[in-house]
Amino acid sequence: MGLGLATLAACAAAAGPLDAYRGRSRVLVLSAPDGADAELTAQRAGLGSVPGGMAERDLVVLEAVGAGVEAQALRARLALPAHGFRAVLVGKDGGAKLTAEEPIPSEALFATIDAMPMRRGEMLRRR
Repeated sequence: MGLGLATLAACAAAAGPLDAYRGRSRVLVLSAPDGADAELTAQRAGLGSVPGGMAERDLVVLEAVGAGVEAQALRARLALPAHGFRAVLVGKDGGAKLTAEEPIPSEALFATIDAMPMRRGEMLRRR
């Protein structure tokens, strides 16, 4: 007996919010109470100036902003509070590698990623 479309959709919804990225991408999760949060705005601006560096490091950004279902799921997965700003770097293995209560400068973010064993291997293979 095969799984119906409704069952497949329910299984996908029950999967963790970061599961689709495991093994493929590093994820920077930005959590803020609302879209007008000053630290969220500053983090977005800092990342907007370095899109090539993000792509090179297989880095995607997910936002847990407001009180929606997706935001709550991301916060629950990473044990983040609903109030205040948080930035969490999640490695390709699904583990949190860096957590900050203020925007992370792109240089510090990239240095953290570049020091990861998996990233060092990627850099060696690209030479």
